[in-house]
Amino acid sequence: MTKKIDVEVSALLDKLVTDLTPLLAVNPVIIGIHTGGSWLAEILHERLAIKEPCGSLDISFYRDDFSRIGLNPEVKASNIPQDISDRHILLIDDVLQTGRTVRAAMNEIFDYGRPASIRLCVLVERKGHELPIQADYCGMTLDLGQDQHIKLVGPEKLSLVVGGLVAGDNQS
Repeated sequence: MTKKIDVEVSALLDKLVTDLTPLLAVNPVIIGIHTGGSWLAEILHERLAIKEPCGSLDISFYRDDFSRIGLNPEVKASNIPQDISDRHILLIDDVLQTGRTVRAAMNEIFDYGRPASIRLCVLVERKGHELPIQADYCGMTLDLGQDQHIKLVGPEKLSLVVGGLVAGDNQS
């Protein structure tokens, strides 16, 4: 069974910008998880007018299922443009599903230094995580079946796709 959700991605981004604005007081380093999280990180970075460069992570080598699924054919280099030691990190991803991607991203972040804190921001959080990881900032929460998948498609015109159906079509 496929569920179509009717949501404007731009409205979710507006909500996240409002929620994240108080965090600007600690001058966070924004890091997006490749690919959807990187697209969101760039948009939020611009909308929040953060002056320091935005970072990105490709967690392919940090995944716990690397030996089972193999190497992603589109591995990109991670880019952390500044020292993150003792800095507050705002980690961005498109969908929090099992928690495994976020766990892998945190492992990689600690290879770059020891941050003061890591806050997680996602566009969509699915119910039923495998790991005890939750978003600090979330555009929306969905309760989908085990066989349903959701992903962000972009970057030119962001949209959420659930089970193959388009669920939103605006980015800003």
